[in-house]
Amino acid sequence: MIEKISGNMIKISGRIDSNNAKQFEDELLAAAESGDVTLDAGALEYISSAGLRVLLKLKKSRGNVTVINVTPDIYDIFSVTGFDNILDVKKTVREIDVTGCEIIGQGGNGTVYRLDEDTIVKMYTPNVRLEQIEREREFAKTALINGVPCVIAYDVVKCGDRYGIVFEMLKSDTLGHAMSKNPDKFEEYVEKYVALAKELHSADIKEGSFTNIKTVLHNRVPRLAKWCSEEEMQLLDSLIDEMPDGHSLIHGDFHPGNIMIQDGELVLIDMPEVTMGPEIWDITGIYRDLISAPQVSTDEIKKMLEGSVGMSTEMMLKTGYRFFELYTGITDREQLEKYFKGLGLVYALNVVLVTGSGSPHAEERAEAIMENLLRKIIIPNEQALRHLLGSH
Repeated sequence: MIEKISGNMIKISGRIDSNNAKQFEDELLAAAESGDVTLDAGALEYISSAGLRVLLKLKKSRGNVTVINVTPDIYDIFSVTGFDNILDVKKTVREIDVTGCEIIGQGGNGTVYRLDEDTIVKMYTPNVRLEQIEREREFAKTALINGVPCVIAYDVVKCGDRYGIVFEMLKSDTLGHAMSKNPDKFEEYVEKYVALAKELHSADIKEGSFTNIKTVLHNRVPRLAKWCSEEEMQLLDSLIDEMPDGHSLIHGDFHPGNIMIQDGELVLIDMPEVTMGPEIWDITGIYRDLISAPQVSTDEIKKMLEGSVGMSTEMMLKTGYRFFELYTGITDREQLEKYFKGLGLVYALNVVLVTGSGSPHAEERAEAIMENLLRKIIIPNEQALRHLLGSH
């Protein structure tokens, strides 16, 4: 029943019921050292309530208990009894083969294959951790439960050294591609885009469904210590505190390339960094993708943007301006440019805080970001930025 693999990694196997539960308890507690324990249940055939109570004793006496490689039948036992909420239970990952499957999409972090008429799989590059992939699947599931129109995610799978997520096959195009192919429907598509944004931003997402964006941002500030003074980091924390505790869904990358059209309705895809909070953070992302980036990027970056969003940079700008006209009700171009200046301040704060996210690309430019954005833009416009953050 018990095989100690290394440290506090223990393999459990066979059938565990009332007949051998006492033996299982003695062997398990003897093998488990103090601290968190990981149990490999890949060879576990059955566990009764008596066996589950042993795991409860293990958690109380040692620390957190993670059960990995759990087969579907065993997972059902954990789920029905509620032990999947007491212990960290992880299903075994299904192996698949994508050899010969049609490639229907490719990006910087993975490739999308068509598995059959109803499902696709997004296989991530080997450098994307399994925890990140499981988080995206959970985000999509949670968003759907909260009434957000998004793609249905199935299980996490493995192919060679890569992990992926199986999604429903949406037999349609992205909003970006559709807008490029059907310029006569431009106004109709932008109106739907705005309606979806307002639906997300007016949603009252249940507390705890997603991490609050303020928590995410606060966690990034200490990572800036290498480039910022203590006073500058305190300023950043105080600016984050200025934001209200909103319950809107913050997609974080809400551009037309991450929206599909399904039976005339818009459906969200690509949700690895969903949070909840005030709508201004999502609106700033739209400003970044459709207003700022197309105007200031290099030709190389513009090409990458066009591939990601699914339209030319000229079309991005046209879409961005019309989106904000409809979203804000501001139709005067001079007033709209003034509104964009405000979003530009919030965007500068976003870029500074992204530097503390652990992104290698951001860290390479950290010194320039702090000098040009934090010290020359954010600090001199602190009061204006506080007003913007606090009014949304």
